[in-house]
Parts: sequence; C-alpha cells; structure tokens
Amino acid sequence: MDHIAIMNKSWKLIAKILRCEKTIESRWYKHKIAPWGRISCGDMIYFKDAGEPVTARARVLKVLQFEQYNENTLREMIDEYYDEVRFVSSKEEVFQWALNKKHCILIFLADAVDITPFNIDKKGFGNACAWMCVGDIDKVKNRD
Repeated sequence: MDHIAIMNKSWKLIAKILRCEKTIESRWYKHKIAPWGRISCGDMIYFKDAGEPVTARARVLKVLQFEQYNENTLREMIDEYYDEVRFVSSKEEVFQWALNKKHCILIFLADAVDITPFNIDKKGFGNACAWMCVGDIDKVKNRD
C-alpha cells in the first residue's frame, strides 16, 4: 500500500528524512485515524510539505502502535524514540503536548530518496488531512 504523509513545512522534516537523521515518523492522535491499523512493513510513504508537491519517498521498515498509554509509558516512549523522531520541541514540551493524545504510531523508515516532484489530488480525503492511505500512488497523482 502507498501512503502520503503531509508535513509541516516550517519544521523541514523531509530534508532530515532524506539525510537519515529522522528515521521514525510519528503520528499522535486522540482517535484512531489514518494510518492507524492501515500501515504495514514494506508499504511506501510519499512525503510532501503542506501546500507543496510530493518530493520524497521511504519504505516502512516497522510499525509500532500504542494506545491508551499512561504518563510513565509516554515518558518512556519519548525518551526511547526522541532522537529518531526528530521532534522540533524539547522532551518536556513533547510530553505536555502528548498528554491529551490517546494513540501513537511510530513508523520506522528505510531507503528514503528524493523523487521527481508531483502534485496530488486530495479529493475524497478531506482538505485538512495530514495522512492519506491511497492504495496505489498513481491513483492520486495529478496528470498536469
């Protein structure tokens, strides 16, 4: 399955993925939304900054899902994976922010590469979605 991860442009995370500095993509939610339960080892993730074309791709190496975690587990998760996730905030800021979340997905990345940029059609996925499980990437590529 192919996925599109929409990133915060100001955090410059795609460059960190391509330099293998960021080896885990994390998603934190109050509810089980995409890609919860829909992403597996071997899937491909295409990355784009919000408002920009898709510019990178990586393969999913491993997926860990945590739900209904407590404060101790949350601190352990942040301590263990902080460097690989490349949070843009301090550990304590991440902890405070994540306290009101209930679900966390850690997606381990491999084989990250630059790709020829392309635009996508988000129709049917919602304007504000930050993750798209698209099945086949060719189905959402704009044919400009």
